[in-house]
Amino acid sequence: MKLHYIHHSGFVAEEEDCLIVFDYWLDPHGVLLPLLNNTTDKEVYFIISHFHEDHYNPDIPQWCAANSRWHLLPSYDTVKRRRIDKTLPLAVLRFGESVETPHFSLKSYRSTDVGVCTVLTLRDGTVLFHAGDCNNWYFPLSADPTDIDRVKVTPDQMEKLFLSILRDIKHDHPVIDHAMFPVDPRLGQEMMRGPLQLLDTIKVRHLHPMHYSWGLDDLG
Repeated sequence: MKLHYIHHSGFVAEEEDCLIVFDYWLDPHGVLLPLLNNTTDKEVYFIISHFHEDHYNPDIPQWCAANSRWHLLPSYDTVKRRRIDKTLPLAVLRFGESVETPHFSLKSYRSTDVGVCTVLTLRDGTVLFHAGDCNNWYFPLSADPTDIDRVKVTPDQMEKLFLSILRDIKHDHPVIDHAMFPVDPRLGQEMMRGPLQLLDTIKVRHLHPMHYSWGLDDLG
């Protein structure tokens, strides 16, 4: 399995007979489209953790509708907010539910924001965790007030919820091979709080930072 970073929170896991695309939004460096152009004999799965604009590309439903080997796995809120035809998804992701495909098994978990986070187990046992917007959104007092106002709970409530989600994931998956997790510069000095709590709770072999394009990625 090869794991490619696309942009922001977007990744694609490349297997011999399938591609698994997580939270594709933009492809400014041309990572995803060449892979998709070489998929005549592969299944493609698009996993969408939630409806936020920076985790969703509106072309995906059209692509899946036009290709019988391309499959859509959106979260429940994405289907509602993006008005996706309910007959199109292979499955709609709700936390606590599992999905089985010929290439992987998937379980969805709660998020500290909207939508879900997902854990996939590939056929060879490799475990992938994509957090979506699940993080300890513990904004320092010095943060932009607009960002702080988006969080509807206290910092202590946020932390308790986040740690509870991590414990739920650990119960099912004590070891994660590849964790795709937010490292968001808007959190300032607390940017690594969530990632370090993840590493303290679950054995993670490879941590892949994401969501850091707010101010750091060059769209060029």
